[in-house]
Amino acid sequence: MLFRSPPPPKAVMSPCIGVCQMGADGLCEGCFRTLDEIAHWSMLSDAERLRLMEQELPRREAQPR
Repeated sequence: MLFRSPPPPKAVMSPCIGVCQMGADGLCEGCFRTLDEIAHWSMLSDAERLRLMEQELPRREAQPR
């Protein structure tokens, strides 16, 4: 019987949707990230990216603007 190892996890992709315009609140109009978050995205761990994608960005999107 052969045992196969699970496939490697996929990297968490950027939430960018190509609407790259910063609002007066300091958040991108398309993905709701700050300039710092956008600039450092490639340096964040997958856990940090997931936290942003699943917790922070939906909360920001739901806030009145």
